[in-house]
Amino acid sequence: MDTRYSRQELFSGIGKEGQKRLQEKHVLVLGAGALGSASAETLVRAGVGTLTIIDRDFVEWSNLHRQQLYTEADAEHNHPKAIAAKNRLQSINKDTTVKAYVLDAKADNLEKLVQGADVVIDGSDNFDIRFIINDLSQKYRVPWIFGAFAGSFGMSYTFLPEKTPCLQCILSTIPSSSMSCETSGIIAPAVQMTSAHQTTEALKILTDQEESLRRTLLLFDVWNTQQQSIRTDKVKKTDCPSCGKERTYPYLVHEQDTRLEVLCGRNTVQIRPPEKKEYDFNALASELKQHGNVRKNSYILICTLSDCRLAIFQDGRVLIHGTKEIDKAKHLYHRFIAKEKE
Repeated sequence: MDTRYSRQELFSGIGKEGQKRLQEKHVLVLGAGALGSASAETLVRAGVGTLTIIDRDFVEWSNLHRQQLYTEADAEHNHPKAIAAKNRLQSINKDTTVKAYVLDAKADNLEKLVQGADVVIDGSDNFDIRFIINDLSQKYRVPWIFGAFAGSFGMSYTFLPEKTPCLQCILSTIPSSSMSCETSGIIAPAVQMTSAHQTTEALKILTDQEESLRRTLLLFDVWNTQQQSIRTDKVKKTDCPSCGKERTYPYLVHEQDTRLEVLCGRNTVQIRPPEKKEYDFNALASELKQHGNVRKNSYILICTLSDCRLAIFQDGRVLIHGTKEIDKAKHLYHRFIAKEKE
């Protein structure tokens, strides 16, 4: 009789023993956008035992052409990506334990989550977060799998603590200047190919087949049918602050100040206060209705003004849509939001 994973078990690289190992493992997916949602679905369908997914954003219409877990209803109601992803993933495989966190990834809130994982899948969109994951990976000896894309181009690399160079060591070989969705756009096949490489490597790690892992930086262009594999064995640095002999883990210093960040390709500024804050959405909605159209759910309140949109999360973060200007975003934040917390 066929079982759920019978075809996967027939594959010699996994087999019945590998399937049992998968069901005992925990994967942390950092980001529930295009890359994170594709990888999460593949691993849940494969039968991984526990999957934790983290994302700071909510579903919008522009996500739907490439972020495969989400529906028009998710975009219409501005569901947080992590929650929408969990609901969809749990409907795909009820035997996988799916945990979702709506939060902005930082060193302090990621530390415990990384410690409990067998592998981390990079679905983020910026190198600040990747450097944090890199330091946590080295500190707690948890492998992580890098992925990035733009246009029709993608890349992937598997970081194994103590065995491969870390992100700090290898960064000089990554053409990060070309990896911008804001300037190059993105097509879904580039996402799927990047995710395929990431999840294949993850399955090797989760089934304890490290000897089968690719030890090169892989770059490819799905539109122009090009691929390049770069060896990295000679770029590991003994004085690296993240993986060298005297490690300081520079990206694990906890930030205490309000942080402003222009989001990649979004015409949006994120403002994150130094400490987690919980809003009274009812009171805030009543006040903001004097200035624009307001809608809300349990996780997010959105106020559309004449020339921009404010998205306020329960952890204190605010997204100012419609501008890339830090000063303008700060002005709007202090005019409409900050006084509510005082």
